[in-house]
Amino acid sequence: MRFNHFSAQPSTNGTTAGEVNSALLKQDLYEAVNGKWAETATIPGDHASTGGFMDLVDGIEKTLMSDFADLLAGKLDPANPEMAEFKKLYAMTSDTQKREATGTAPLKPWLAKIEALQNWADLSDHLAEWYQKGLPTPITMTVEPDMKDTSRYALFVDAPDLFLPDKTYYEPDNAAAKQLLPIFTQTATKLLELNGYSAEKAATIVEQAKAFDALIAPHVKSSEEAADYVKMYNPRALSDVDAQVSQLDLTAAFTQVLHDTPTEVILPQPAFFDATNDILTPANFENLKSWMLVGTIFDATGVLTEEYRQVGGTYSRALSGKKEARSPEKAAFYLATGNFSQVVGDYYGRKYFGETAKADVRNMVLKMTHVYQQRLKTNDWLSAATREKAIVKLQKLTIKVGYPDQIDPLYSQFHVDTTESLFDNIQHFGELALADEFGHWGHPVDRDRWEMSANTVNAYYSPTNNEIVFPAAILQKPFYSLDQSSSANYGGIGAVIAHEISHAFDNNGAQFDEFGNLNNWWTEADLSHFQDLAQAMIKEFDGIEFAGQKVNGKLTVSENIADGGGLSCALEAAKSADDVDLRAFFINWANVWRMKATTEYMQLLLSIDVHAPAKLRANVQVKNLDDFFTTFDVQPGDAMYLAPADRVKIW
Repeated sequence: MRFNHFSAQPSTNGTTAGEVNSALLKQDLYEAVNGKWAETATIPGDHASTGGFMDLVDGIEKTLMSDFADLLAGKLDPANPEMAEFKKLYAMTSDTQKREATGTAPLKPWLAKIEALQNWADLSDHLAEWYQKGLPTPITMTVEPDMKDTSRYALFVDAPDLFLPDKTYYEPDNAAAKQLLPIFTQTATKLLELNGYSAEKAATIVEQAKAFDALIAPHVKSSEEAADYVKMYNPRALSDVDAQVSQLDLTAAFTQVLHDTPTEVILPQPAFFDATNDILTPANFENLKSWMLVGTIFDATGVLTEEYRQVGGTYSRALSGKKEARSPEKAAFYLATGNFSQVVGDYYGRKYFGETAKADVRNMVLKMTHVYQQRLKTNDWLSAATREKAIVKLQKLTIKVGYPDQIDPLYSQFHVDTTESLFDNIQHFGELALADEFGHWGHPVDRDRWEMSANTVNAYYSPTNNEIVFPAAILQKPFYSLDQSSSANYGGIGAVIAHEISHAFDNNGAQFDEFGNLNNWWTEADLSHFQDLAQAMIKEFDGIEFAGQKVNGKLTVSENIADGGGLSCALEAAKSADDVDLRAFFINWANVWRMKATTEYMQLLLSIDVHAPAKLRANVQVKNLDDFFTTFDVQPGDAMYLAPADRVKIW
């Protein structure tokens, strides 16, 4: 299930009053607050951006790398058995000498398994094993809550990912693809050669893989289409889907994996399945095998030798504009923490956040939900019937703050075998995680589960759980600090909290009820008016020029609605405080969006990210608030001015 992330891009170092260029406030709020910083800010070579959420990420990285160095040295005792296993894995990821001696040998048996496939019937016989082991497949399966009955799990059957970031890159005139595809080709070819393939054979495999990938692209959704995730819900009888995919026995594979035979599956991308008999043909089987080989060699990028890691990251660095790979030390840290994410999050949350802060922030969330409820009660465009149901949904909202009460039981199964290679240990963990996911089938949905670890700098709303989640890592300055005024905190964490609440009522979330079920609770007239307002938000952002391209208002509409509602709600809360300072409120709002990024990264985000560029999130939303104009005396003729009739007000 897709989640509405805040995608925080905040700065750790807040702008002081003296750094604000007051003369610019009426022309460009973002530049007035962040311009001086941007003049000297530099993007580290292994980063695509700086000054945004990366600052917080880097701070947490530095803290945890120091702590875990003590853990490896025996100066810090593991807090629990899961942490003891993490310590063993971190020691393995850091043992570059052993990894170099092992080389690429652990990957070769997996490549041989793919090479040995003779035809579609052979793949069909092995398909369940492929799902259980996480190997690339032309048809994917995931077990997630049923969007119309979120108390139970459903089987989602989908298309595979593309090599390029989005289907729009496959259009003949896409300039980015013309630059990226040769780099992808070079990267994949070199990785195959590192696994012992001849240059000629490697080149053939890559061309065949690209040919199969190109067959998929016309039949999958673009990022814009996928952003309307209500349209993911397309139930079909498994027997009908299996009949469409004539080369594979999906029913047999799913039954073997789930130990049960579903009667119905959900197709997020039905157009792909309508085309499968044209894609999965005997003539394309060798191309499929090559596509699987290329996917498998990329999946192993971080777990073999240093050369393999450096080469394997070439394509992703070209996508983001990063100038260099992470250091081996950082790569070892992220590989270990990524596999034990909830264990590391538990450590971070308990040590650096704690129960006192957890309770305090929870109270802030409750206060913001109360403000939001009052706003719903006084809403002037909803009918009484729809308003009442919106309030019920808000009252049923689940709030999660800081870190989970306990570590996910999955991690108690993770045991590191130091006699095996790093690759084999990571592969085993992946298989355990898949078995855990598939094992949900037939059981009630676990609503206590967190999708982010506590050391993740972000927040999210889950429409199928009707819950908002604020990991500990985001709950620090400049979002939230006792050193900041209440108005500055409302411009930071207050806006984040209300942003996530607003996702319950954005163009996607508004179609789920208080139980998280896809269920229209609106009157026809109210829904029509809401859609008109959403269209106004699309229009406000659509076509704005940025980084040599243009913003896609449809792609970003859900996040823009959440930003607008969140900022407006946080503003009302700030005004209720005795020490209200709206200048500080708006300045901190602009400050948390501070970001300097490579052109490649900004252009990539414009193509695939449901969030508008950080600068526009700072500048455009404030124009919808009357208080912004009075706070800074913004008048017609000023660049930041927007006529009252054009101000978009939804929540």
